[in-house]
Amino acid sequence: MPTHDPTATGVIADVVEKYDTDLVELRRDLHRHPELSWSELRTAQRTSALVEEAGWTLRRYSRTGFAADLGSGESLVALRADMDALPVQDLTEDPWVSSVPGVAHACGHDVHTSALVGAALALAEVHGRGLLPGRVRLLFQPAEEVMPGGAVHLMDEGALDDVERVFALHCDPGVDVGQVGLRLGPLTSAADRVEVRLTGTGGHTSRPHLTGDLTFALAKVTTELPAVLSRRMDPRAGVSVVWGSLHAGSAPNVIPDHGLVTGTVRILDAVAWADCEGVVREVVADIVRPYGVTAEIDYQRGVPPVVNDPVSNRILAEAVRTVLGESGQVVAPQSLGGEDFGWYLDRVPGAMMRLGTRTPGGATYDLHQGNLLVDERATGIGARLLAETAVQALAR
Repeated sequence: MPTHDPTATGVIADVVEKYDTDLVELRRDLHRHPELSWSELRTAQRTSALVEEAGWTLRRYSRTGFAADLGSGESLVALRADMDALPVQDLTEDPWVSSVPGVAHACGHDVHTSALVGAALALAEVHGRGLLPGRVRLLFQPAEEVMPGGAVHLMDEGALDDVERVFALHCDPGVDVGQVGLRLGPLTSAADRVEVRLTGTGGHTSRPHLTGDLTFALAKVTTELPAVLSRRMDPRAGVSVVWGSLHAGSAPNVIPDHGLVTGTVRILDAVAWADCEGVVREVVADIVRPYGVTAEIDYQRGVPPVVNDPVSNRILAEAVRTVLGESGQVVAPQSLGGEDFGWYLDRVPGAMMRLGTRTPGGATYDLHQGNLLVDERATGIGARLLAETAVQALAR
C-alpha cells in the first residue's frame, strides 16, 4: 500500500501539540455556550474564523453549518464534525458548565468540533510544507440530533460534490482515552419513528362485544408487532422495535374511542431498512383487523445505518496505529443508536471511528445524559487522528 511522506505525521503531531491547550479552551468555550439543532450560529462563527485564518477556503450554507476546502489535485476526502447540542440540563460541576438552561453538549459534539478545528490547523501546516497529497474538505455540520439530520441539508447544497471518501469520529465514554474503537460493516443502526393511532366507537367494558375493544387491540400492537417483525424480517438485519409512549383511555370501566402508541424502529441492515415500513404497515393492519378498530400509521424514516466500508476502515486503522500505536485500536461494538453520518455513506464510501473519552480507571458515563464528562486529552487525540486519516486517505 502506498504511504504518505512520513514527515507529514511529524508535522501533524507537532502542530496539534502546539495547539493542545488552545483546543481544550475552545472545547470548554463551546461546552459553555451550547446551541440546539439549526441554531449553531455562534459555534459556526467561532470555528469558521479559526479555520479561515489558517488558510482554508470557506463555503457557508443557507442555514447553519459550513464547509472548508484546502489543497490541490484530483483526490478529495472529507472530514465531518457535528456541532449541535441536546435539550438536556447540564449536571456537571466543571467551571465551563453550560450557561444555557436546559441545553448541554451531552453527546460530545463540542469535542468533535474542536478536534476538527485542530485537524484544520495541522493540515494547513502540512499543506504549507508541500506535504498534502490532494484536497481535503471539512464539513462542520448542524443538526445531527434531529431527523433526518443536517447531513441531508449539506448534501443537498453540494457538500459531497467530488468527494471520494468521508470520515468522522464520535465520542465513546465506554472506551479509555488514548484508544479508538473501529468496526468493519454496520456500526450504528437505521433509526425510524413509528406512531400507531387506533380509533373505534368506544363503549362500556361490560359490553366489549358491542364495540371495538380498542385498548386490547392497542396492547396487541405493542406486543405483536415486534414479535411478528422478528419472523417477517431477516434476523441478521437486527430489527428492534421499542415503544416509548402508550396512551388509551382514562377510566377503568370505559373502552376508549382512540389510543396511541409511539416508538422507534432500529435496523442494522440498509436493505431491510428499505423494506421495513411496508412490512410494519401490513402487520399492524392484520393485528387490529379482528378487533373492529382502524389503525392510522405515521412512519417517519430517520437515518440510515452507518456501514464502514473495508478500505476506509483500513485507512482509519492505519491512522490509529500511526497516532496511538498498536495498542490504540479496540473493537467497537455495534450500536442501535442513530447517526446521520449514514447519509454520507449512502452516497460515498467512508467510515466512522469511536474516540475514547473515559479517563482510565475512572467512571463510565453514557451519552445523552447531563452528567457526561470527557477526558479533555481526547480533543487533541481526535485532531491528530482526523488529520492523519485525511493524509492516509489521500496517499492511497
